[in-house]
Amino acid sequence: MTRVRGGYTTRRRHKKVLKLTKGHRGTKHALYRRAHESMLHSLAYAYRDRKDRKHDFRKLWIARINAAARLEGMSYSTLMYGLKKAEVEINRKILADMAIADPAAFAKVVELAKAQAA
Repeated sequence: MTRVRGGYTTRRRHKKVLKLTKGHRGTKHALYRRAHESMLHSLAYAYRDRKDRKHDFRKLWIARINAAARLEGMSYSTLMYGLKKAEVEINRKILADMAIADPAAFAKVVELAKAQAA
C-alpha cells in the first residue's frame, strides 16, 4: 500500500487543535498528540461547567437572599413560603440583586411575605 502524505488536510487539522490549546501548560500546547488529549478534556470540562455555572449562581443568590432576610428577622425558607402564598413571582436573581442594590424595596417585599407567612 502506498504511503499517504497528510499535507494540507492534516496540517490544517493539527493547526486547529494547537490553536485551541494555546495557553495550556507544558507540551499540551505544542505537541499535537498531547494537545489533542488536552483539547478533548478542556472541551468536556467547558460543557460540564456551563451547566454547573447555573447551579453555582442559584446557590449564590440563595445565600444573599438568606443573609438579607435574616437582617430583616426572617429566614430564607419562610420568606420564600410567604412570597409563594402572596403570589409574588420574583425570581431569586432579582431578589438577590434587590437585597444588595435596594434594601428598602427588599424590606417591603419581606414585610409582604411576613404578613402572608404568619
